[in-house]
Amino acid sequence: MIPDKIDLSSKTIVVTGASSGVGRAMAIELARHGAKLILAARRLDVLEEVARECESYGAIALAVQTDTRSADGIRELAQKANEYGGSVDVWINNAGVMATGALEDVPSSVHEDLIKVNLLGYIHGAQAILPYFKQQGYGILINNISVGGWFPVPYGAAYSASKFGLRGFSEALKGELSNEPNIHVCDLYPAFLDTPGIQHAANYTGKVIRPAPPVVDPQIVAREVVRIIRQPRSTIAVGVMSPFLRITHALFPVLSRNITAWVIRTYLNQADPIEKTPGNILDTVNFGSSIHGGWSKPSSQSTARKAGMVAGSLALVALTVMVARRKQKR
Repeated sequence: MIPDKIDLSSKTIVVTGASSGVGRAMAIELARHGAKLILAARRLDVLEEVARECESYGAIALAVQTDTRSADGIRELAQKANEYGGSVDVWINNAGVMATGALEDVPSSVHEDLIKVNLLGYIHGAQAILPYFKQQGYGILINNISVGGWFPVPYGAAYSASKFGLRGFSEALKGELSNEPNIHVCDLYPAFLDTPGIQHAANYTGKVIRPAPPVVDPQIVAREVVRIIRQPRSTIAVGVMSPFLRITHALFPVLSRNITAWVIRTYLNQADPIEKTPGNILDTVNFGSSIHGGWSKPSSQSTARKAGMVAGSLALVALTVMVARRKQKR
């Protein structure tokens, strides 16, 4: 069967972190293809809103309030999904949080909960769903890791630890499942996304944080998920910056991370002040439930200048890498 003709209306799919951003985009895109959806997040009211939107496309959707920090909660989610769908065809680990700031400025409780959500939450998800996959003899586990799994983010040390850890976890899991040809583990590595994730982030820099351009439309990631379900692949980079940053760090780890740190420090010196906040890490927030964060359209000349500065700095990274490579060849 041609992959893009595979019908998703017979698929039962779990999406964690479905209340906003790329998770919401995934849910709606899958709903358009008629999938039976189990949507998980902490904010039940927003989650039910997403479920209603999915149903407006003719899909069936169940909202299940879930905190991915809880292994018991994730096991309950898997059980409900299996009962609801009769089986679970696809599990998408997507729930994630961010924290920025110098390592010593971010409270330990924020570091700990970030790791619980970003790393342990994915491990809990895989651990909960794999018994069902093995019993039925098939299944697709999709891990939305981000380019942060390849490229470290200074002033986001715990975030980088979680994403690098996710990459290692998933690679090890693929080895464990190498004798299960019909169970697929697929890793997504999107570049910086235009979602409310930055607004939700814990921020201990004291400055307004913005994603480095060019940002990727989360709906592109959602469409990639549909393609993965139809034709599973082990590793998928999304956005032009994702493979570039992967290669840059692989070839020049010290140079790339030091230039990135300089870019961030330069930005923070010029950014607008803001109060420090734990964001949505320790508890939920009551804003930012849309798919997009509005970062693809700078709201002012000041924002545009700052975005241009970051983009120019990234170009400087590329130029520096090319010069260094030429020197190595001589």
